Amino acid sequence: MRFSPSSVAACRSAITIASRRHWTGCNRQRSRTSIRQLTERRLHRFSWINEWKEKADGRGRPAGIELILPDWFYAAVLDDALVLTIDRAYFSLTGGLERWLYRIVRKHGGRQEYGWSFDLVHLHAKSGSLSPLKHFSYDLRDIVRRQALPGYRLVIEQPLDGPERLSFAPKDLAPFSRAPRRYPANSRPGDKL
Repeated sequence: MRFSPSSVAACRSAITIASRRHWTGCNRQRSRTSIRQLTERRLHRFSWINEWKEKADGRGRPAGIELILPDWFYAAVLDDALVLTIDRAYFSLTGGLERWLYRIVRKHGGRQEYGWSFDLVHLHAKSGSLSPLKHFSYDLRDIVRRQALPGYRLVIEQPLDGPERLSFAPKDLAPFSRAPRRYPANSRPGDKL
């Protein structure tokens, strides 16, 4: 992975951070990984950055940093797709509640055609918000009114037999959908069972 800062000062700062991360306790920290393994679970020591190299231009000025990531991290992100992608518009969200809600919606609603829902009391407890439920609900209603979360449709529902619920579903499943399965003209799904 290559990182090219926009200024010499930014590059020096990045080098300092990488050096501190690599040589302080971070690489010797005992951590439990939540990355799924096909054959095993493991508890081991790891570092987020295996090594780094400072790049310089012809005059010796810093031109960037090359980071070498651990194999398990690389496999989890690229090979197994175990990391959720987020919409670029997420970074334009201004409120902390909006960002938190987007991550919850992305994790639970994901690619499900019919989405997911939470009752507002549970969502309030899950958020860890210090504001009263009444204010939290008001803020959620404002986010729903503005449809502020990229890629998702939000609705507040009031079931007859239960508490208010926030329901959410993807706006467009096309990017996630696979091409429809094609069957030969003389067969139907289930014929070979």
